Amino acid sequence: AAPTRVFAFRDARWAPDPVLAPSAAVRSPQPAPLVIDNGSFQTRAGWGCPDPTVPAEPLLRFRSLAARSRGARGGAGAETQVGNDLGSPEPLRWLLRSPFDRNVPVQLELQELLLDHVFQRLGVSSQGCVDHPIVLTEAVCNPLYSRQMMSELLFECYQVPKVSYGVDSLYSFYHNRRQKWPCSGLVICSGYQCTHILPVLEGRLDAKNCKRINLGGCQAAVYLQRLLQLKYPGHFAAITLSRMEEILHEHSYIAEDYIEELQKWRCPEYYENNVHKMQLPFSNKLLGSTLTSEEKQEKRQQQLRRLQELNARRREEKLQLDQERLDRLLYVQELLEDGQVDQFHKALVELNMDSAEELQSYINKLSVSVEQTKQKILQSEVNIEVDVVDSKPETPDLDPLGSEQSLEDMESINEFEPLFVEEQPEVEKPVAAVQPVFNLAEYHQLFLGTERIRAPEIVFQPSLIGEDQAGIAETMQYVLERYSKEQQAVLVQNVFLTGGNMMYPGLKARVQKELLEMRPFQSSFQVHLASSPVLDAWYGARDWAVEYMNREEGWITRKDYEEKGGEYLKEHCASNVYVPIRLPKQAARAAEAAAPSRTLASGSGEQG
Repeated sequence: AAPTRVFAFRDARWAPDPVLAPSAAVRSPQPAPLVIDNGSFQTRAGWGCPDPTVPAEPLLRFRSLAARSRGARGGAGAETQVGNDLGSPEPLRWLLRSPFDRNVPVQLELQELLLDHVFQRLGVSSQGCVDHPIVLTEAVCNPLYSRQMMSELLFECYQVPKVSYGVDSLYSFYHNRRQKWPCSGLVICSGYQCTHILPVLEGRLDAKNCKRINLGGCQAAVYLQRLLQLKYPGHFAAITLSRMEEILHEHSYIAEDYIEELQKWRCPEYYENNVHKMQLPFSNKLLGSTLTSEEKQEKRQQQLRRLQELNARRREEKLQLDQERLDRLLYVQELLEDGQVDQFHKALVELNMDSAEELQSYINKLSVSVEQTKQKILQSEVNIEVDVVDSKPETPDLDPLGSEQSLEDMESINEFEPLFVEEQPEVEKPVAAVQPVFNLAEYHQLFLGTERIRAPEIVFQPSLIGEDQAGIAETMQYVLERYSKEQQAVLVQNVFLTGGNMMYPGLKARVQKELLEMRPFQSSFQVHLASSPVLDAWYGARDWAVEYMNREEGWITRKDYEEKGGEYLKEHCASNVYVPIRLPKQAARAAEAAAPSRTLASGSGEQG
């Protein structure tokens, strides 16, 4: 028999980050660097301190998201929540905002919220500034404008003493180096929004031959969500992005041969042995199926008590309204008795009445109605039976609003009439006789078959979701062909896989198969997976910060920022290549513009 593969969604809630008390070692003998892996999916932060009392791991890990509420009705102002303080992203999905466009931070207001969260929760206690050096990751070939805004934020807003920028995948490569540094290799990094192919020669990034694929874990989750919503339209709302990410992380894998794997799934036996059933939450309570006669009687008594309270409240409201109307009519009648005829006639017109006799008739009817209502209220206090209000109107209403209210009252009372029908004695049926016509638990299950391999396959075949891009294999071959055969042989000896989207089972074997197909016969290559594809970028940044803490290499000081601008970058082994902005010389332009004017001026002087 096939093993039962039913998995429940964890739907884990994020626990708010505590405010940590920093160790004294991060302040003395000098402020320790603060290492921040600023990823589009998750932000990781911790201290780059060689002291053994300081944890050598990220102390904060939270989603790079912020949500601003509209404020409570009681007058409280809008509240902004960041990262793990959100609890769960699904109820706030339409309010969530990210500072990233793809993998480049562009919304500096939101980026400031994330940095505020980091500094506050790590316990940075310096007044008016952050006096720790900052090591921050950035995108491959980061636009100068984005770096300029980030440097402006760090130096102008937080008054940091110095900052260093590096590429997350190169930090991971630096942390996992297997040879003596500097070494060469081909880094393949796939994250939440993008996938990069980065050639590294002698420890430095060859930025001219870097390639990016605009696909990552986010697109895979959206694709999987669409597949399952089309397959199970009855559970459209329950198929959320958070659950799709859980499926990708725990139940998906990369097929070594995609077409061959699809052929395997056509076999019913293979399907039964490998399908994963995801159990959605559901309620198994069916109306009338498990209630005994005592429970039914108790439920009926509760409904009767609620109806008694409803009737008593409506009688009191009706008595108050009728009393107010009667007082008003008596006041109009007193105007006639006092001889104020003009005011009396104006009041009759307002009441839509023609004569004093009609007024007296309404007063008599309202008086009778008020007395009857008072009697019913007194009787209801001593009588436990429910008095059903007579469907016929006791008195004519004086305005259309009152008639609408009484009609609504009668309709709402009539809704409860089936509750008071005397129950006919019947033989109680056994509970087992009432059973659902289908398995309710199985109806709320998502069967994951080929979806387990179709969603992560998009990084190798972007055409599956209609993207006109090359996959990892084609892009890797294109990058390698831009080098000589000797350089290609050096690069493929160290193919390095890193990034959160590289953690699928079978991905390393798939890359090896693709390399085997594109490399010459009997040539050798080696593929390595990062020891921790998600966290190695932070570990590598920490290694660099500890090693270069007291050096000037790679650090941008405030003096550099003021002299050379926010886009300035000091290169190091894990950084981008700095390409300064080359603006045309203004003096040359001014000279060219002045030359024709001097010619015209001299020509006019000769003519004169």
